[in-house]
Amino acid sequence: MNDTTYSYRDLSGHSKLYCEDVSLAKLASEFGTPLYVYSQAQLLDNFRSFNQSISKSSKKNYVSYAVKANSNPELLKLLASEGAGASVVSGAELLIALRCGIDPKKITFDGPGKTDEEITFALNSNIFAIDVESLQELHVVNDIAGKLSIKGPICIRVNPHVDAKTHPYISTGLSENKFGIAIDDSSEAYRIANSLPNIEIIGIHCHIGSQITDLSVFKEAAESIVKFVIMLKEEEHISLKHINFGGGQAVEYHNAIRHPLLPESSEANSKILSFEDITKAVMPILMESGCTINVEPGRSIVANSGVLISKVLYTKSNGKKNFVIIDAGMNDLIRPSLYHAYHQIVPLSLQINSSQNIVDVVGPICETGDFLAQDREMPVVDRGDHLSIMCTGAYGYVLASNYNLRAKAAEILVDGNSYKIIREREQIEDII
Repeated sequence: MNDTTYSYRDLSGHSKLYCEDVSLAKLASEFGTPLYVYSQAQLLDNFRSFNQSISKSSKKNYVSYAVKANSNPELLKLLASEGAGASVVSGAELLIALRCGIDPKKITFDGPGKTDEEITFALNSNIFAIDVESLQELHVVNDIAGKLSIKGPICIRVNPHVDAKTHPYISTGLSENKFGIAIDDSSEAYRIANSLPNIEIIGIHCHIGSQITDLSVFKEAAESIVKFVIMLKEEEHISLKHINFGGGQAVEYHNAIRHPLLPESSEANSKILSFEDITKAVMPILMESGCTINVEPGRSIVANSGVLISKVLYTKSNGKKNFVIIDAGMNDLIRPSLYHAYHQIVPLSLQINSSQNIVDVVGPICETGDFLAQDREMPVVDRGDHLSIMCTGAYGYVLASNYNLRAKAAEILVDGNSYKIIREREQIEDII
Protein backbone atom coordinates (compact mmCIF):
# COMPACT_ATOMS: atom_id res chain seq x y z
CA MET A 1 0.00 0.00 0.00
CA ASN A 2 1.13 3.54 -0.65
CA ASP A 3 1.54 6.19 2.04
CA THR A 4 -1.84 7.66 2.85
CA THR A 5 -3.02 11.18 2.16
CA TYR A 6 -3.87 11.58 5.86
CA SER A 7 -1.30 13.51 7.89
CA TYR A 8 -0.85 15.70 10.95
CA ARG A 9 0.05 19.36 10.51
CA ASP A 10 1.61 21.43 13.27
CA LEU A 11 -0.49 24.52 13.97
CA SER A 12 -0.01 26.83 16.99
CA GLY A 13 1.37 24.17 19.33
CA HIS A 14 -1.12 21.53 18.23
CA SER A 15 -0.93 18.88 15.54
CA LYS A 16 -4.14 18.67 13.54
CA LEU A 17 -5.17 15.71 11.40
CA TYR A 18 -5.85 16.47 7.74
CA CYS A 19 -7.27 14.59 4.79
CA GLU A 20 -5.39 16.01 1.82
CA ASP A 21 -5.70 19.78 2.46
CA VAL A 22 -8.85 19.70 4.59
CA SER A 23 -8.92 19.62 8.39
CA LEU A 24 -10.94 16.69 9.71
CA ALA A 25 -11.93 18.82 12.69
CA LYS A 26 -13.50 21.29 10.26
CA LEU A 27 -15.52 18.49 8.64
CA ALA A 28 -16.64 17.17 12.04
CA SER A 29 -17.78 20.67 13.02
CA GLU A 30 -19.62 21.28 9.76
CA PHE A 31 -21.27 17.90 9.22
CA GLY A 32 -21.42 16.31 12.66
CA THR A 33 -20.45 12.80 13.67
CA PRO A 34 -20.22 9.90 13.10
CA LEU A 35 -18.85 10.85 9.69
CA TYR A 36 -17.16 8.86 6.95
CA VAL A 37 -14.51 10.80 5.00
CA TYR A 38 -12.73 9.63 1.85
CA SER A 39 -9.66 10.91 0.04
CA GLN A 40 -10.14 11.07 -3.73
CA ALA A 41 -6.39 11.25 -4.31
CA GLN A 42 -5.75 8.09 -2.28
CA LEU A 43 -8.51 6.13 -4.01
CA LEU A 44 -7.26 7.03 -7.48
CA ASP A 45 -3.61 6.49 -6.58
CA ASN A 46 -4.37 2.99 -5.30
CA PHE A 47 -6.34 2.07 -8.41
CA ARG A 48 -3.80 3.50 -10.84
CA SER A 49 -0.92 1.69 -9.14
CA PHE A 50 -2.68 -1.66 -9.46
CA ASN A 51 -3.91 -0.98 -12.99
CA GLN A 52 -0.46 0.03 -14.23
CA SER A 53 1.08 -3.05 -12.65
CA ILE A 54 -1.29 -5.54 -14.26
CA SER A 55 -1.41 -3.88 -17.68
CA LYS A 56 2.35 -4.18 -18.11
CA SER A 57 1.89 -7.81 -19.14
CA SER A 58 -0.83 -6.96 -21.67
CA LYS A 59 -2.99 -3.92 -22.33
CA LYS A 60 -5.95 -6.31 -22.52
CA ASN A 61 -5.57 -7.11 -18.82
CA TYR A 62 -7.59 -4.95 -16.46
CA VAL A 63 -8.64 -4.31 -12.88
CA SER A 64 -12.21 -4.89 -11.72
CA TYR A 65 -13.15 -3.17 -8.49
CA ALA A 66 -15.00 -5.35 -5.95
CA VAL A 67 -18.10 -3.22 -5.40
CA LYS A 68 -18.97 -4.95 -2.11
CA ALA A 69 -16.00 -3.18 -0.42
CA ASN A 70 -17.63 0.24 -0.83
CA SER A 71 -20.53 0.91 -3.18
CA ASN A 72 -20.89 4.68 -2.84
CA PRO A 73 -21.92 5.93 -6.32
CA GLU A 74 -19.50 8.87 -6.35
CA LEU A 75 -16.56 6.56 -5.69
CA LEU A 76 -17.76 4.17 -8.40
CA LYS A 77 -18.02 7.04 -10.88
CA LEU A 78 -14.40 8.00 -10.16
CA LEU A 79 -13.26 4.43 -10.78
CA ALA A 80 -15.38 4.16 -13.92
CA SER A 81 -13.69 7.29 -15.27
CA GLU A 82 -10.36 5.47 -14.84
CA GLY A 83 -11.57 2.49 -16.88
CA ALA A 84 -12.19 0.15 -13.96
CA GLY A 85 -14.30 -2.93 -14.35
CA ALA A 86 -16.49 -4.25 -11.55
CA SER A 87 -17.04 -7.42 -9.61
CA VAL A 88 -20.63 -7.45 -8.34
CA VAL A 89 -22.34 -9.89 -5.99
CA SER A 90 -25.99 -8.80 -6.19
CA GLY A 91 -28.48 -7.39 -8.63
CA ALA A 92 -28.36 -4.05 -6.82
CA GLU A 93 -24.56 -3.89 -7.14
CA LEU A 94 -24.88 -4.64 -10.84
CA LEU A 95 -27.47 -1.89 -11.23
CA ILE A 96 -25.34 0.72 -9.47
CA ALA A 97 -22.22 -0.28 -11.42
CA LEU A 98 -24.08 0.21 -14.70
CA ARG A 99 -25.62 3.50 -13.58
CA CYS A 100 -22.18 4.79 -12.58
CA GLY A 101 -20.82 4.19 -16.06
CA ILE A 102 -18.83 0.98 -15.70
CA ASP A 103 -18.57 -0.87 -19.01
CA PRO A 104 -20.82 -3.96 -18.84
CA LYS A 105 -18.14 -5.85 -20.78
CA LYS A 106 -15.90 -5.39 -17.75
CA ILE A 107 -18.47 -6.60 -15.21
CA THR A 108 -18.55 -10.07 -13.68
CA PHE A 109 -21.29 -11.33 -11.40
CA ASP A 110 -19.88 -13.38 -8.50
CA GLY A 111 -21.48 -15.10 -5.53
CA PRO A 112 -22.87 -18.55 -4.69
CA GLY A 113 -26.52 -17.54 -4.30
CA LYS A 114 -27.76 -15.62 -7.34
CA THR A 115 -31.52 -15.48 -7.79
CA ASP A 116 -33.25 -16.22 -11.09
CA GLU A 117 -34.16 -12.53 -11.32
CA GLU A 118 -30.54 -11.48 -10.82
CA ILE A 119 -29.30 -13.91 -13.46
CA THR A 120 -31.93 -12.64 -15.89
CA PHE A 121 -30.88 -9.04 -15.19
CA ALA A 122 -27.21 -9.91 -15.71
CA LEU A 123 -27.87 -11.66 -19.02
CA ASN A 124 -30.08 -8.84 -20.28
CA SER A 125 -27.38 -6.35 -19.28
CA ASN A 126 -24.88 -8.07 -21.59
CA ILE A 127 -22.18 -8.30 -18.91
CA PHE A 128 -18.83 -9.97 -19.50
CA ALA A 129 -19.54 -13.13 -17.51
CA ILE A 130 -21.53 -14.78 -14.75
CA ASP A 131 -19.15 -16.59 -12.42
CA VAL A 132 -20.93 -19.90 -11.84
CA GLU A 133 -20.35 -21.55 -8.45
CA SER A 134 -22.30 -24.82 -8.65
CA LEU A 135 -23.56 -27.35 -11.20
CA GLN A 136 -27.13 -26.46 -10.35
CA GLU A 137 -26.44 -22.79 -11.01
CA LEU A 138 -24.89 -23.74 -14.35
CA HIS A 139 -28.13 -25.42 -15.42
CA VAL A 140 -30.19 -22.48 -14.18
CA VAL A 141 -28.12 -20.04 -16.27
CA ASN A 142 -28.55 -22.33 -19.28
CA ASP A 143 -32.33 -22.49 -18.80
CA ILE A 144 -32.74 -18.73 -18.35
CA ALA A 145 -30.46 -17.95 -21.29
CA GLY A 146 -32.53 -20.34 -23.43
CA LYS A 147 -35.74 -18.51 -22.52
CA LEU A 148 -34.04 -15.25 -23.53
CA SER A 149 -32.78 -16.82 -26.79
CA ILE A 150 -29.19 -15.89 -26.01
CA LYS A 151 -25.95 -17.57 -24.99
CA GLY A 152 -25.09 -17.11 -21.33
CA PRO A 153 -21.41 -16.11 -20.92
CA ILE A 154 -19.90 -17.90 -17.93
CA CYS A 155 -16.72 -18.46 -16.01
CA ILE A 156 -16.69 -21.31 -13.53
CA ARG A 157 -15.36 -20.44 -10.10
CA VAL A 158 -12.82 -23.12 -9.36
CA ASN A 159 -11.83 -23.70 -5.76
CA PRO A 160 -8.13 -24.67 -5.85
CA HIS A 161 -8.03 -25.80 -2.20
CA VAL A 162 -5.34 -23.25 -1.35
CA ASP A 163 -5.08 -22.07 2.24
CA ALA A 164 -5.02 -18.25 2.23
CA LYS A 165 -3.61 -18.32 5.78
CA THR A 166 -5.94 -15.57 6.90
CA HIS A 167 -8.97 -15.19 9.19
CA PRO A 168 -11.42 -18.09 8.63
CA TYR A 169 -14.30 -15.66 7.98
CA ILE A 170 -12.47 -14.22 4.94
CA SER A 171 -10.84 -17.40 3.64
CA THR A 172 -12.66 -18.67 0.54
CA GLY A 173 -10.35 -21.13 -1.21
CA LEU A 174 -10.56 -24.26 0.94
CA SER A 175 -12.74 -27.25 0.21
CA GLU A 176 -14.88 -26.59 3.29
CA ASN A 177 -15.80 -23.08 2.09
CA LYS A 178 -19.13 -22.46 0.39
CA PHE A 179 -17.60 -20.83 -2.67
CA GLY A 180 -16.94 -22.34 -6.09
CA ILE A 181 -16.52 -25.87 -7.36
CA ALA A 182 -13.67 -28.02 -6.06
CA ILE A 183 -10.86 -28.24 -8.58
CA ASP A 184 -11.11 -32.04 -8.62
CA ASP A 185 -14.71 -31.73 -9.83
CA SER A 186 -14.15 -28.84 -12.22
CA SER A 187 -13.29 -30.86 -15.32
CA GLU A 188 -16.72 -32.46 -15.17
CA ALA A 189 -18.29 -29.03 -14.66
CA TYR A 190 -16.62 -27.72 -17.82
CA ARG A 191 -17.64 -30.83 -19.78
CA ILE A 192 -21.25 -30.25 -18.76
CA ALA A 193 -21.02 -26.54 -19.58
CA ASN A 194 -19.58 -27.37 -22.99
CA SER A 195 -22.55 -29.62 -23.71
CA LEU A 196 -25.24 -27.11 -22.78
CA PRO A 197 -26.82 -25.33 -25.77
CA ASN A 198 -27.24 -21.92 -24.19
CA ILE A 199 -23.87 -21.54 -22.48
CA GLU A 200 -20.79 -19.72 -23.78
CA ILE A 201 -17.66 -20.63 -21.83
CA ILE A 202 -15.55 -17.51 -21.32
CA GLY A 203 -13.00 -18.60 -18.76
CA ILE A 204 -12.25 -19.44 -15.17
CA HIS A 205 -12.57 -17.59 -11.86
CA CYS A 206 -10.52 -18.07 -8.70
CA HIS A 207 -10.54 -16.13 -5.44
CA ILE A 208 -8.97 -17.67 -2.34
CA GLY A 209 -9.61 -15.06 0.36
CA SER A 210 -8.75 -11.64 1.76
CA GLN A 211 -5.97 -10.04 3.81
CA ILE A 212 -3.34 -12.34 2.31
CA THR A 213 0.26 -11.54 3.26
CA ASP A 214 2.03 -14.64 1.94
CA LEU A 215 3.18 -14.26 -1.66
CA SER A 216 3.56 -18.03 -2.02
CA VAL A 217 -0.22 -18.38 -1.57
CA PHE A 218 -0.90 -16.25 -4.66
CA LYS A 219 1.75 -18.14 -6.64
CA GLU A 220 0.34 -21.51 -5.58
CA ALA A 221 -3.14 -20.50 -6.68
CA ALA A 222 -1.86 -19.12 -10.00
CA GLU A 223 0.13 -22.27 -10.74
CA SER A 224 -2.85 -24.46 -9.88
CA ILE A 225 -5.23 -22.51 -12.13
CA VAL A 226 -2.83 -22.37 -15.09
CA LYS A 227 -2.10 -26.08 -14.80
CA PHE A 228 -5.84 -26.72 -14.85
CA VAL A 229 -6.42 -24.46 -17.88
CA ILE A 230 -3.69 -26.24 -19.85
CA MET A 231 -5.03 -29.66 -18.85
CA LEU A 232 -8.53 -28.65 -19.88
CA LYS A 233 -7.32 -27.70 -23.34
CA GLU A 234 -5.13 -30.77 -23.87
CA GLU A 235 -7.39 -33.44 -22.39
CA GLU A 236 -10.92 -32.05 -22.78
CA HIS A 237 -10.33 -29.86 -25.86
CA ILE A 238 -11.95 -26.94 -24.07
CA SER A 239 -10.04 -23.71 -24.60
CA LEU A 240 -10.49 -20.88 -22.12
CA LYS A 241 -9.73 -17.31 -23.13
CA HIS A 242 -9.90 -15.52 -19.77
CA ILE A 243 -8.72 -15.90 -16.16
CA ASN A 244 -10.36 -13.91 -13.38
CA PHE A 245 -7.81 -14.19 -10.56
CA GLY A 246 -9.89 -12.44 -7.89
CA GLY A 247 -8.29 -10.26 -5.23
CA GLY A 248 -7.11 -10.68 -1.66
CA GLN A 249 -4.14 -8.36 -1.12
CA ALA A 250 -3.75 -7.43 2.55
CA VAL A 251 -4.04 -3.88 3.86
CA GLU A 252 -2.00 -2.51 6.77
CA TYR A 253 -4.45 -1.50 9.49
CA HIS A 254 -1.74 -1.02 12.14
CA ASN A 255 0.20 2.25 12.20
CA ALA A 256 -1.83 3.60 9.29
CA ILE A 257 -0.63 7.02 10.40
CA ARG A 258 2.51 7.84 12.37
CA HIS A 259 3.44 10.76 14.61
CA PRO A 260 5.91 11.15 17.50
CA LEU A 261 3.00 11.70 19.89
CA LEU A 262 1.22 8.50 18.83
CA PRO A 263 2.06 5.07 20.24
CA GLU A 264 3.05 2.57 17.57
CA SER A 265 1.47 -0.85 17.38
CA SER A 266 3.93 -3.69 17.82
CA GLU A 267 1.65 -5.91 15.77
CA ALA A 268 2.23 -4.06 12.51
CA ASN A 269 2.49 -6.50 9.64
CA SER A 270 5.88 -6.32 7.95
CA LYS A 271 4.70 -8.67 5.21
CA ILE A 272 2.20 -6.36 3.51
CA LEU A 273 2.61 -6.94 -0.22
CA SER A 274 2.73 -4.11 -2.71
CA PHE A 275 0.80 -4.12 -5.98
CA GLU A 276 4.13 -4.64 -7.76
CA ASP A 277 5.06 -7.57 -5.48
CA ILE A 278 1.93 -9.48 -6.44
CA THR A 279 1.85 -8.72 -10.15
CA LYS A 280 5.55 -9.50 -10.62
CA ALA A 281 5.06 -12.85 -8.93
CA VAL A 282 1.80 -14.05 -10.47
CA MET A 283 1.44 -12.37 -13.87
CA PRO A 284 4.26 -14.33 -15.58
CA ILE A 285 2.60 -17.52 -14.33
CA LEU A 286 -0.90 -16.52 -15.40
CA MET A 287 0.26 -15.30 -18.83
CA GLU A 288 1.58 -18.80 -19.60
CA SER A 289 -2.08 -19.78 -20.06
CA GLY A 290 -2.45 -17.55 -23.12
CA CYS A 291 -5.52 -16.00 -21.50
CA THR A 292 -6.38 -12.39 -20.82
CA ILE A 293 -6.35 -11.61 -17.09
CA ASN A 294 -8.38 -9.51 -14.74
CA VAL A 295 -8.10 -9.12 -10.99
CA GLU A 296 -10.78 -8.03 -8.51
CA PRO A 297 -9.29 -6.01 -5.64
CA GLY A 298 -11.67 -4.11 -3.38
CA ARG A 299 -10.21 -3.53 0.07
CA SER A 300 -6.73 -2.69 -1.26
CA ILE A 301 -8.16 0.04 -3.49
CA VAL A 302 -10.47 1.77 -1.03
CA ALA A 303 -9.57 0.85 2.58
CA ASN A 304 -6.90 3.44 3.36
CA SER A 305 -8.77 6.14 1.46
CA GLY A 306 -11.36 6.39 4.22
CA VAL A 307 -11.68 7.25 7.92
CA LEU A 308 -14.58 7.32 10.36
CA ILE A 309 -14.71 10.41 12.58
CA SER A 310 -16.41 10.12 15.96
CA LYS A 311 -16.93 12.33 19.02
CA VAL A 312 -16.08 11.35 22.59
CA LEU A 313 -19.30 11.32 24.61
CA TYR A 314 -17.93 10.20 27.97
CA THR A 315 -14.87 8.73 29.67
CA LYS A 316 -15.06 6.53 32.75
CA SER A 317 -13.22 3.90 34.77
CA ASN A 318 -14.61 0.97 36.74
CA GLY A 319 -11.37 0.24 38.57
CA LYS A 320 -10.38 -2.49 36.13
CA LYS A 321 -11.01 -0.83 32.78
CA ASN A 322 -10.81 2.66 31.36
CA PHE A 323 -13.51 3.40 28.81
CA VAL A 324 -13.75 6.00 26.07
CA ILE A 325 -17.39 6.05 24.95
CA ILE A 326 -17.88 7.51 21.48
CA ASP A 327 -20.86 8.20 19.22
CA ALA A 328 -19.80 5.63 16.60
CA GLY A 329 -20.53 1.99 17.32
CA MET A 330 -20.83 -1.46 15.83
CA ASN A 331 -23.76 -0.19 13.78
CA ASP A 332 -21.32 2.16 11.99
CA LEU A 333 -18.28 -0.15 11.84
CA ILE A 334 -18.88 -3.80 12.69
CA ARG A 335 -15.47 -5.23 11.75
CA PRO A 336 -13.97 -5.04 15.29
CA SER A 337 -17.03 -6.72 16.82
CA LEU A 338 -17.43 -9.25 13.99
CA TYR A 339 -13.93 -10.71 14.00
CA HIS A 340 -11.81 -8.55 16.29
CA ALA A 341 -10.44 -6.61 13.33
CA TYR A 342 -7.92 -3.94 14.26
CA HIS A 343 -8.33 -0.28 13.30
CA GLN A 344 -5.91 2.37 14.50
CA ILE A 345 -7.75 5.10 16.42
CA VAL A 346 -6.18 8.55 16.79
CA PRO A 347 -7.26 11.99 18.07
CA LEU A 348 -7.91 14.72 15.52
CA SER A 349 -5.73 16.98 17.64
CA LEU A 350 -2.46 16.08 19.36
CA GLN A 351 -0.85 18.19 22.10
CA ILE A 352 2.77 18.17 23.23
CA ASN A 353 3.30 16.43 26.58
CA SER A 354 -0.10 14.74 26.39
CA SER A 355 -0.21 11.55 28.46
CA GLN A 356 -1.13 8.04 27.31
CA ASN A 357 -3.66 5.63 28.73
CA ILE A 358 -4.82 2.05 28.16
CA VAL A 359 -8.50 2.13 27.21
CA ASP A 360 -11.38 0.32 25.60
CA VAL A 361 -12.94 2.49 22.91
CA VAL A 362 -16.62 1.56 22.88
CA GLY A 363 -19.78 2.71 21.17
CA PRO A 364 -23.29 3.60 22.34
CA ILE A 365 -24.95 0.31 21.32
CA CYS A 366 -26.46 -1.80 24.08
CA GLU A 367 -24.23 -4.82 23.45
CA THR A 368 -21.07 -5.83 25.30
CA GLY A 369 -19.62 -6.63 21.90
CA ASP A 370 -19.95 -2.99 20.81
CA PHE A 371 -16.28 -2.01 20.86
CA LEU A 372 -13.91 -0.38 18.39
CA ALA A 373 -10.72 -1.19 20.35
CA GLN A 374 -9.84 -3.10 23.50
CA ASP A 375 -6.89 -2.56 25.83
CA ARG A 376 -5.52 0.03 23.43
CA GLU A 377 -2.77 2.48 24.34
CA MET A 378 -3.61 5.93 23.03
CA PRO A 379 -3.39 9.62 24.00
CA VAL A 380 -5.74 10.69 26.78
CA VAL A 381 -8.93 12.28 25.45
CA ASP A 382 -11.80 14.10 27.09
CA ARG A 383 -15.51 14.56 26.54
CA GLY A 384 -16.07 16.54 23.32
CA ASP A 385 -12.79 15.54 21.67
CA HIS A 386 -12.88 13.88 18.26
CA LEU A 387 -11.26 10.63 17.15
CA SER A 388 -10.46 9.24 13.71
CA ILE A 389 -10.83 5.51 13.13
CA MET A 390 -8.37 4.83 10.33
CA CYS A 391 -8.64 2.63 7.22
CA THR A 392 -12.42 2.39 7.20
CA GLY A 393 -12.90 2.96 3.47
CA ALA A 394 -13.59 -0.75 2.92
CA TYR A 395 -16.33 -2.73 4.67
CA GLY A 396 -17.32 0.29 6.75
CA TYR A 397 -20.46 2.05 5.58
CA VAL A 398 -21.52 -0.94 3.45
CA LEU A 399 -21.81 -3.08 6.58
CA ALA A 400 -23.58 -0.40 8.62
CA SER A 401 -26.98 -1.08 10.15
CA ASN A 402 -29.81 0.67 11.94
CA TYR A 403 -29.45 -1.43 15.08
CA ASN A 404 -30.86 0.39 18.12
CA LEU A 405 -32.67 2.53 15.52
CA ARG A 406 -29.54 4.57 14.89
CA ALA A 407 -29.25 6.54 11.66
CA LYS A 408 -26.41 5.80 9.24
CA ALA A 409 -23.58 8.30 8.99
CA ALA A 410 -22.99 10.85 6.24
CA GLU A 411 -20.16 10.39 3.74
CA ILE A 412 -17.81 13.13 2.53
CA LEU A 413 -15.36 13.11 -0.38
CA VAL A 414 -12.25 15.32 -0.17
CA ASP A 415 -10.43 16.49 -3.28
CA GLY A 416 -7.43 18.69 -2.46
CA ASN A 417 -8.77 21.64 -0.48
CA SER A 418 -12.40 21.06 -1.50
CA TYR A 419 -14.99 18.59 -0.30
CA LYS A 420 -18.58 17.56 -0.86
CA ILE A 421 -21.29 15.36 0.62
CA ILE A 422 -21.57 12.11 -1.31
CA ARG A 423 -24.25 10.64 0.95
CA GLU A 424 -26.49 12.62 3.27
CA ARG A 425 -26.81 11.59 6.89
CA GLU A 426 -29.79 9.30 7.30
CA GLN A 427 -32.68 10.83 9.20
CA ILE A 428 -34.62 9.01 11.89
CA GLU A 429 -37.85 9.67 10.01
CA ASP A 430 -36.37 7.72 7.07
CA ILE A 431 -36.07 4.70 9.34
CA ILE A 432 -39.30 4.75 11.29
